[in-house]
Amino acid sequence: MSEVKISAADVKKLRDQTGAGMMDCKKALSEAEGDFEKAIDILRTKGQKLSLKRAEREAKEGVVIALVSDDQKQGVVLKLSCETDFVAKNEDFINLAKEIAGTALENFPADEEGLLALQIDGVAIGDKVIEQIGVIGEKLEVAGYARLEAPQVASYIHMGYKAGVLVGLSEAGSELDEAGRDVAMQVAAMKPVAVDKSGVSQDQINREIEIGKEQARAEGKPDDLVEKIAMGKLNKFFKENTLLAQAFVKDGKMSVEQYLKSKHPDLTVTDFKHVKLG
Repeated sequence: MSEVKISAADVKKLRDQTGAGMMDCKKALSEAEGDFEKAIDILRTKGQKLSLKRAEREAKEGVVIALVSDDQKQGVVLKLSCETDFVAKNEDFINLAKEIAGTALENFPADEEGLLALQIDGVAIGDKVIEQIGVIGEKLEVAGYARLEAPQVASYIHMGYKAGVLVGLSEAGSELDEAGRDVAMQVAAMKPVAVDKSGVSQDQINREIEIGKEQARAEGKPDDLVEKIAMGKLNKFFKENTLLAQAFVKDGKMSVEQYLKSKHPDLTVTDFKHVKLG
């Protein structure tokens, strides 16, 4: 049986589609006897094997991408993780993350499982990520995904793709674009745990109260004041850790809630999503 001749054009075509090295593409095509689809499967299989081998490796580097639809009513934010900063800064890696985010925005899946099942060029995103593990040689994973719908959605990507934020506003209009971005930057900088105190879980509230009580007792406060001091500390926690109550980073004389009201009397935040590296 004669050996199938592999053309340089086919090798380049496979490389363009998969990002694999020229020699890897040539070997895959040879093994597949020139069958293009089979060659892609061979490269993907290589990635799957590498993925399993690297399953215990930590992927703490990467990029976070946040995108908003043209009508500003929907947004997605996701994290594509890798092992090294070198890969995180690679243009092809960043473009892959953007491509995945764009597909997510277009299809708006409810969760990460739905996202990974979406297809890019006929290949499921989950498989495409595995395929790139074989190309890049590092553990890669979509390690965070969130979506948001609101009358108006604003986004912010922190310098170097280290974090991404979506903020939902209760009102819409181009005059509110700046306010949306300001509040998204606030979330990235101050890392609130909820929009307001109603969004803080009861477990966390109970934990803060107990911490406050323990601190008061450690300071030798009388028992009849311990509860009152703990509630005061809880209110301070709400002020520092819920978005609307936080001091506005651009003007500490007002809260985020007051800033929003200065832009529109009915303006508030409906929800926010914050995805970051690490």
